[in-house]
Amino acid sequence: MVTRVTTVAFEGVETRPVDVQVHIASGIVAFNVVGLGDKAVAESRERVRSALVASGLALPAKRITVNLAPADLPKEGSHYDLPIALGVMVAIGAIPADALDAYAVIGELALDGTISPVAGVLPAAISTNARGLGLICPFACGPEAAWASDELDILAPRSLIQLANHFRGSQALTRPTPALRAQIPDLPDLRDVRGQESAKRALEVAAAGGHKLLMSGPPGAGKSMLAQRLPSILPPLGPRELLEVSMIHSVAGMLPGGALTDRRPFRAPHHSASMAALVGGGHHAKPGEISLAHQGVLFLDELPEFHPQTLDSLRQPLETGEVALSRANHRIVYPARFQLVAAMNPCRCGHADDPGYSCARGPVSRCAGQYQMRLSGPLLDRFDLTLAVGAVTAADLMRPAPAEGSREVAERVAAARAMQVARFRKLGLDAIGCNAAAPASVIEEVAAAEPAAMALLRDAADRMALSARGYHRVLKLARTLADLDGGGPVRRLHLAEALSYRGAPERAAAA
Repeated sequence: MVTRVTTVAFEGVETRPVDVQVHIASGIVAFNVVGLGDKAVAESRERVRSALVASGLALPAKRITVNLAPADLPKEGSHYDLPIALGVMVAIGAIPADALDAYAVIGELALDGTISPVAGVLPAAISTNARGLGLICPFACGPEAAWASDELDILAPRSLIQLANHFRGSQALTRPTPALRAQIPDLPDLRDVRGQESAKRALEVAAAGGHKLLMSGPPGAGKSMLAQRLPSILPPLGPRELLEVSMIHSVAGMLPGGALTDRRPFRAPHHSASMAALVGGGHHAKPGEISLAHQGVLFLDELPEFHPQTLDSLRQPLETGEVALSRANHRIVYPARFQLVAAMNPCRCGHADDPGYSCARGPVSRCAGQYQMRLSGPLLDRFDLTLAVGAVTAADLMRPAPAEGSREVAERVAAARAMQVARFRKLGLDAIGCNAAAPASVIEEVAAAEPAAMALLRDAADRMALSARGYHRVLKLARTLADLDGGGPVRRLHLAEALSYRGAPERAAAA
């Protein structure tokens, strides 16, 4: 007789059903797991054997065969431990034969029979709920699974013994409740930044429209300080965004205690990060920094210090909002709609823009040119705002703290974002939450400017040799500036300010 237990295999943030088939027959004593599993799946035999013995169950002296179907689908991870163990328990009569018919099972076993947390419980819960099944998962992952649906039947035992007692009727497991992660009480505040009023304005505009921002300036000017305060003025995640972000973090194993948060991600990888670390990949095709920053911010400090090929790998995800990782036997797609914020020095010395500065490496123009040549023109063209951040003077530091902080700026940003969401919803584009994510055809409609403003844009586009991408990015930026100004039509002053942020990329690319 063959017993069957349902579980899942992960393909990015999507899942595919897997049928765990257990057969016990007479013959040479053996415990085999087949079905194209990786090393972690092969090692599950020893974890299952020890966990069953620790739970007071002895494996029969027979030939045990476990098949993970479909057999041609690669199986990765330790979450197959619990379904294999439960399949064996059903086969030897330790739990009722029909106890698992209405459940999918996911979980890792410790040698003492306790059930350890695993990654990907939230996507597994959503997929099993869509198929009309309940979910058996580790106790630590129960609050995460509870977010999938109020009607999802969830069993979250701490051990095999608890689960067996539940099915026998001697112990009742209560349904876990969704958990929220405790918020950080004090995020870095813009009130801490002295001077840099133009940089604060650019940061507010970038937050209001989800625009990509590049800051260039000498060391110590406050570029990193400004970027670290961007999360304090961003609006919280909406319900749809929260679900998307949480599913990615669940697959990556980054939901401690199964608790979710509506705070937008802020990822700041070191410039030594590899291409696989940034865009995703590796042996198991895990999500990279750009996917972990989905619906949030990816901050790249010291931008030219990143490997040029690593930076150029961002170009396609910046346009499509997703990254596809292709392997020999499967293809995985992760969402990657992030707001790119970067900081850089004008040259390796950092003082190329200082008046009268003499570089020890040779002419200042050559030093700056060689440093900036590490950034490709197509990458620079994808920044909506490029800002020259000047050095802070002692007089700026001695002034009192500014009266306006992150709370006041966040209110204006939230009002501008609300206008954009309502505007795109009227057009039937519920998935678009900010101007930066709007398609070119849509932005031409919603950012229809006054005739005088369009004349300015036409002349500036010819004079600055704007690409088609640059043209539409100026329109998106002008639309955001108009939203911050009350949501009226795009006027000449809005386009003039938007164009003022487009000068530096062309100069950097020419260098």
